[in-house]
Amino acid sequence: MAERVLVVEDNDLNRKLFCDLLRANGFVVEPVADGLEFIEKAAAFDPDLVIMDIQLPNVSGISLIESMKGDARLRKVPVLAVTAYAGKGDEERIRDAGAEGYLSKPVSIHPFMSAVNALIDRRAAA
Repeated sequence: MAERVLVVEDNDLNRKLFCDLLRANGFVVEPVADGLEFIEKAAAFDPDLVIMDIQLPNVSGISLIESMKGDARLRKVPVLAVTAYAGKGDEERIRDAGAEGYLSKPVSIHPFMSAVNALIDRRAAA
């Protein structure tokens, strides 16, 4: 059975790129453009991994990660934060919120897929 990845990204081009790349690599993908829909979509989709943009309208990706890690249905799902935030302390703050992976934008294909596969493999081994 194919692994399921929820992609939370408000930028249409980035969301399409991530989803197309993941689908081309055999993943089942559910895109989410609005973070306000995240928890309901995540619980219904039952993802094996969440790709989370940090800078979203209406709600911070960090807040969504914290909400997810506080939800019994979702707390064990790994999160790959993909963000334009690349300042001093940003990665630590994002990881402290519960993200297991971190990539700064712009994202290249190989590091993105390496990070996705590493988190999927780690979850499968747990």
